[in-house]
Amino acid sequence: MQLIPYSKFVTGPSKSTVITGRPLVLAGLGATVISSSAVLVVLSAASPVATAFYRAALALPVLAILAVIERRRLGRRALAQRLRAGGAGVFLAVDLILWTHAIADVGAGVATVLGNLQVLFVAAIAWLAWRERPGRAVAFALPVVMLGVVLVSGLVGAHGSGTRPLAGIWYGVGTSVAYAGFLLMLRRSSAGSAHVAGPVADATAGTALASLAFGLVFGGLALHPLWPGIGWLALLALLSQTAGWLLITSSLPRLPAVVSSLMLLLQPAASLALAAVILGQRPTPLQIIGATLTCGGAVLASLAATRRLTRSAGACPATA
Repeated sequence: MQLIPYSKFVTGPSKSTVITGRPLVLAGLGATVISSSAVLVVLSAASPVATAFYRAALALPVLAILAVIERRRLGRRALAQRLRAGGAGVFLAVDLILWTHAIADVGAGVATVLGNLQVLFVAAIAWLAWRERPGRAVAFALPVVMLGVVLVSGLVGAHGSGTRPLAGIWYGVGTSVAYAGFLLMLRRSSAGSAHVAGPVADATAGTALASLAFGLVFGGLALHPLWPGIGWLALLALLSQTAGWLLITSSLPRLPAVVSSLMLLLQPAASLALAAVILGQRPTPLQIIGATLTCGGAVLASLAATRRLTRSAGACPATA
């Protein structure tokens, strides 16, 4: 099968990668894996700072070993790439802490919607900074997918929860901005390189250090009780921070920013299914419709964008 260089039709940090169907599959699998995060956070009953810190710190040894093995095979990464990945980790720490606060202040439903506004920020930044203009399929899918996220959250047909709605909204918007910053910086840190474990390890180290700093200043690092909270956080570290983000990072530089961001919107729908199975939280018919819109819209728009870019590259005389 002939692979078409991504550099032929996308400018910006992803010029050495290729477009095939595989990155979409990896991004979808990664989004499905990290969908366990919300359930595991609930089961751990840990504070926002403790959740972010232990999630990163417990994943770091495994990721460090994988990064060393990868470095022996592929060579060292540039210092600038490592610094970008570490900076992405700081954004992730802020995202995780603000997201947990938003859940407490406005409820899980509103926090889910506000947190997933990241796709709008990613699309705008990618368009302005890297000229990655979203195609018609993506532009059409964005409102459909966001409607699906609203329905999945349970906002429609349910009473709001939370005690500080205004503060919670600001926390939620801050979550989206931080999440967008994390995705874009992680994407740039792995662009033009075959390394996957290295960027994730550096980002995770940044998350651990930033969360530790927040904890030392504001408190909240202790686990009460230690067990079984530490067990659920260890599972969160292995599933979401390790396996999930290894899958996602391998696809980020090989997809347009808005497409990878759309694929991550599969997470709320998958979280709904996990909550039903593990926590016994049965979804309403509207939530099921929302999950269908979210998954269908994200996948169809991503496939359409990939086909459009591949056809555009096919018009170029040089292919590889």
